[in-house]
Amino acid sequence: MDGAAIKSALAGGFSRADRGRYVPAAVLVVVYGPTPRVILTKKPDSMRVHAGEISFPGGKREAGDADMMDTALRETAEEIGLCVAREQVVGQLASVTTLNSGFVIHPFVAVLDDIPPLSPNQEVGEMLHAPLGPLLATMSVDPAPGHNAIGEMYTFEYGGKIIWGASARILRQIALRVM
Repeated sequence: MDGAAIKSALAGGFSRADRGRYVPAAVLVVVYGPTPRVILTKKPDSMRVHAGEISFPGGKREAGDADMMDTALRETAEEIGLCVAREQVVGQLASVTTLNSGFVIHPFVAVLDDIPPLSPNQEVGEMLHAPLGPLLATMSVDPAPGHNAIGEMYTFEYGGKIIWGASARILRQIALRVM
C-alpha cells in the first residue's frame, strides 16, 4: 500500500454539509510518507467533551468557514500546526455522528508525501503517527453494548490505546477502501 494507491482508493465523495439536528464539525485524516502513516491526536484528559479520546484533527464549523473543508483545514492548522491546501485534499468520506455529544462529522482525507515538524496546541494531549496498514489490521467489532446504540461500532488499537466511536467508523471506511 503506497500513497498513490491510497489516493486512488480515497478520492472523491465531496458533499455539502447536512445540518439537521446535529452540530456540524469536520476532521482531516492526514496520511503521509512513503510507508503511509496517519496522524491521530489524543485529547487531554482535562477537556470537557471527548476527554482522553483518540481523534483526527478537527472541530466545529465557525461562521467564517466557507464550507466544511475549510473547517477541517482551519482546525488542523490550529490543533497541530499543519497547513494543508485545498488542492491536497483528495476526498471526503461519509459523515458520521457522535454517540453522545451531538456532532455530525464530515471527514476529509489528505495524502501528503511528507509533513513538517508539527506544533500541537492545548487541545492536543498527545500526537500519534500510526502506520496505516498495521492500524487498519487491528479493526474489530466494539464489544461495549452501549456503544452500538447508533449502529454497528468498531475499535482499532495503536500503542496500547483504543480508538473507538466516530474515529473508528472513519477508519473503517478507509479500511474498506484500501484493504
